[in-house]
Amino acid sequence: MKYICLGYIEPGKFQGMTEEAQHAMLDACFEYDDHLRANGHFAAGEALQPPKTALTLYWKNGKVATMDGPYAETKEQLGGYFMIDVPDLDAALSWAQRCPGAARGSIEVRPIWPITEYDVTASGPDRDFAKV
Repeated sequence: MKYICLGYIEPGKFQGMTEEAQHAMLDACFEYDDHLRANGHFAAGEALQPPKTALTLYWKNGKVATMDGPYAETKEQLGGYFMIDVPDLDAALSWAQRCPGAARGSIEVRPIWPITEYDVTASGPDRDFAKV
């Protein structure tokens, strides 16, 4: 089963680290990714550019509108993600807790909802996803 692991960190926390500490953290993240790959669990993953580079798209009065930045204002910001393919939630949590980013922020673990299991023939933003 696939799980998305979303890594959150407080704004400025990474930038507030020394250059040496930043490099050490990135090296630990790359090593972690390599370990996931070596064990056949890495499905995808990337770091994200800062939230100020985000553009949020949403519906307003029946039209598409956009807003600069992330939609939610929270004390932590999404910094990156990785997707893993493991047998169950316990395995996903075991792998997520080993992520170096977990020591600097938080990791949200969420199962992937395989869209192939649902009828998506309806259109529009309010369609229902009925189980096939």
